[in-house]
Parts: sequence; structure tokens; C-alpha cells
Amino acid sequence: MEPQAKSNRWHSIARAIKKRSGALIWGWGGTAAVGVIAISCSGVGHQVFMPPSIPGAEFVGSEECATCHEEIALGFKTSDHARLQARGSNVPDLGCEGCHGPGSKHVEAGGGPGTIVNMRKNPEGCFQCHLDVKGSFNLPYAHPVLSGKMSCGDCHDPHKGSAMKGGGTQLAGINATCVECHTQQQGPFVFEHEATREGCVSCHSPHGSVNQKMLTERNSTLCLKCHFQDQTGSSLRIGGGNHSTSRLRSGTCWTAGCHEAVHGSNVSHHLRN
Repeated sequence: MEPQAKSNRWHSIARAIKKRSGALIWGWGGTAAVGVIAISCSGVGHQVFMPPSIPGAEFVGSEECATCHEEIALGFKTSDHARLQARGSNVPDLGCEGCHGPGSKHVEAGGGPGTIVNMRKNPEGCFQCHLDVKGSFNLPYAHPVLSGKMSCGDCHDPHKGSAMKGGGTQLAGINATCVECHTQQQGPFVFEHEATREGCVSCHSPHGSVNQKMLTERNSTLCLKCHFQDQTGSSLRIGGGNHSTSRLRSGTCWTAGCHEAVHGSNVSHHLRN
């Protein structure tokens, strides 16, 4: 097929995909493979993406991958990512290579390093779809994924069950994932901060934030989202207690030395150490 004809064909495919709503489609085109992803839920609108490129490699199919990665292949059927695949004879399944790139070089090398896209070494494979997350990791305070000290797989399981380790959208599961590293915040505490029952993400942005400690809001603004503030004359009551203006000027709720045990305390119901 002439280059111009190929180009026109891919443009036609792209136009057809944009008319669909939020589907993940992996398909073959002639002798080359193309992965097209139409995303509507990640904040990037309808976009067209290609699988990762590996120089000189060709697509071999998921069945070839399963000969070595049998356990992963079996578990993938239960994964959140598997639900994104379009089914049908008109959309052949590209599967594993849609995220990891064409696998012929990897197969020839018997699994050699550098012959496939490994998301634990290079998160760019994840960022093909999760562009908003990539942006979060570039914020001033973020988990060190871009520096290679962490990987997306430390918190997420793309191959089996829920993509969120420990229970998906279940808050207890989310907390369990966080405290694998943040053990001091786990407790148990005699006086726990009720916010921890709502999940770590009620106060923290899990990927990155413009605020220190990856908080969703700055300073006391975060606390006031839950702790009601009422001002009557010279009295300023927050959470049922009288707070003078001078007290608030001393710092944030935790740095002013009032509620420094923000996750929980064993000595004070006011969350003090």
C-alpha cells in the first residue's frame, strides 16, 4: 500500500474512533499493529494514542506473551484494564502489547531487559492514557515516580482485579495501600481523627499537589472544609471551640502546636501529642 493511502486510512480510523464514547480499542491494520484509545474519563477529552514503540519489533499477540507469563494472562481477565478492551471480530485483541509495545524482540531474547516497555522502570507506558496523572507528578510535591524511586505498580495492579491494590474505591482498601509505606499514620490510636475513616485521599492528593505534604488544600483551609466555623462578635468558634484571631495567626491548625497529631493521638481528644 502506498504511504499516502496508508495515511488516509489511519485518518479515517481516527475520525471513526472520535465518534465513539470512551472506548479502548486495540486492532490490527494491514501488516502493522495500531492501538487506538479514545479516552473520555481521564480529563483529556477524546484523544488518539499509539502503543509504545520498540525499534525493529513486531507484534506477536497476547497468546505468545502467555507462554511465559501464564499467571498474569489468567489474572488479567479479572482486571479493571481488561474491561477497557473492545470485543468482536472486527476489533482483534492486541492485549499486552497495547501497553508494553510489540513483543517480537522480547520473545527472541528470551525475555531480555530493554526489549519491552516495563512500567516499573518507565512509567511512560502508563502515561499514554493517564496524562492527567503525569501532570500531577510534575507538581512541586509528588510521589517520586518520575525519579524512579517508585513505580505506578507500587500502588496499582494493572494485571489482576482492581487497579487499586486493596479494594478499588473502598476507602479501607485505599488506606491499606497508603499505610504499606506510611506505617506511622496507621495507628491504632486511642483518639483517632475521624477524617482517616474517610480515606487518606480526603486530605491528600495521591499523585501530586502544589501544597506541602501533598495536601488538597493549603493551611487551615483544609481543616475548615470539615470543621465548621462560626463567628459571633469577637468570638470565633471552630469545631465547637473558641478560636481567637491571634490563635489562628500562630500558624496552621497543626503547626501552631494545637493539633499536631493530625492522624490520631494516644493522649488527647484534641489530637495533641
